[in-house]
Amino acid sequence: MANPDTYFNRKEVSNSDLTELKNLLYPRTQYGDKEKAFKFGTLIDAIITEPDRVDFYKLTVDDVLYLKEDFDLAIEMRKSLIAESRKDTFLANVLKHASTQTVSIRQNQPFDYCGFEFTLDTRCKWDWHLQLANFGGDLKSTFAESQKQFEEAIDFFDWDRSRAWYMDIIRSDRDFIYAISKKNCRVFKYFIQRGDKTYEKGKEKYLDLAFKYWQLIA
Repeated sequence: MANPDTYFNRKEVSNSDLTELKNLLYPRTQYGDKEKAFKFGTLIDAIITEPDRVDFYKLTVDDVLYLKEDFDLAIEMRKSLIAESRKDTFLANVLKHASTQTVSIRQNQPFDYCGFEFTLDTRCKWDWHLQLANFGGDLKSTFAESQKQFEEAIDFFDWDRSRAWYMDIIRSDRDFIYAISKKNCRVFKYFIQRGDKTYEKGKEKYLDLAFKYWQLIA
């Protein structure tokens, strides 16, 4: 059965919408197979945060078939994350207590772009959401083989923009990313605080795109 999730059919503006707009306005060379990378990302997200969608015998997520080698890699990556949680108490608590794939909506979210004020209805979908603590975080698969490469990927793939976007939708003061390497199964982590350089750079990125998005629909 196909995934019944209707999140992507909603009308509020998401970070993915901003990405699509950026790709139209500022096209750049794409490296690797984008669709294959997205498909694998869906697999690792499902195995870790929505295992009910996964059939480990048929090698499917919903009705989408995967290669055995992709499943084997995703399973090894999950094992690495679980092993990391045995020495990382924060991650252990996230895996134990966080809600997964929850949606946050904010109507008439205010924006200030260079002194110009406007509003948009916004949405985001969390890999992990610690609702009582009012913050959450993201799970990534990455080709990075070191912490340095992972942190460079945060800027290159605009993960800073997505985290600032999520933080401002729920008005949280912190956020985090855990990433698992597809190359060596190492687990990397990165923490973000409101006002730090990663948050500020991410917010600057999303404000530029949100303003241009507003111009298109106003």
